[in-house]
Amino acid sequence: MLGANDGILSVASLAIGVATASDTREPIILAVVAGLVAGALSMAAGEYVSVSSQTDVERADIEREKQELVDMPGIELQRLAQIYEDRGLKKGTALLVAQELTEKDALAAHVRDELGINAISQAKPIQAAFASGAAFTLGGLLPLLAAFFSPLQHIEYVLYGSSILFLILLGTLAAITGGSSIGKAIIRITFWGTAAMGLTALVGHLFNVQVG
Repeated sequence: MLGANDGILSVASLAIGVATASDTREPIILAVVAGLVAGALSMAAGEYVSVSSQTDVERADIEREKQELVDMPGIELQRLAQIYEDRGLKKGTALLVAQELTEKDALAAHVRDELGINAISQAKPIQAAFASGAAFTLGGLLPLLAAFFSPLQHIEYVLYGSSILFLILLGTLAAITGGSSIGKAIIRITFWGTAAMGLTALVGHLFNVQVG
């Protein structure tokens, strides 16, 4: 949702900014395509770097945990038991659970319960980069289509209206999925979407550069 919202807003704002300074469609399309490609690659690269860093930290934590299990198994057992006790188990039960899990796979138990790393939460850089880039691309395609098919004399208004509509739809879907207020989501996305696109349109007018 966030990637798609970013794609819609970034590409639409860029398109509106160029449209206010151009009398032809070609510079608008060029700017939109360039913004779409650059934005998607930037999102993917940024996500890859970020998640790769998280992966490095996770691997370092796991290696440290391996060494601690070798150097001080008794202390590590007590740490694990304390975690279960903090979660609500009685002291004896917590120690028994820790002992049984340690006998089965000590490292897996500590990675999951002490470090909080599991198969679902574990960082996957390539997957995260692809998802982020794809979400931005899907969002950015919507204003691109609007730029292609909108009447040139009203293109700024069509881009704004269609983009706000897309943002409202995504915001509503996100609110429903998350169980939050739909009204607040609509107001928030409408305000910030209007601000972003309005400011880029203002930039085009202030520079008064006719492109094309």
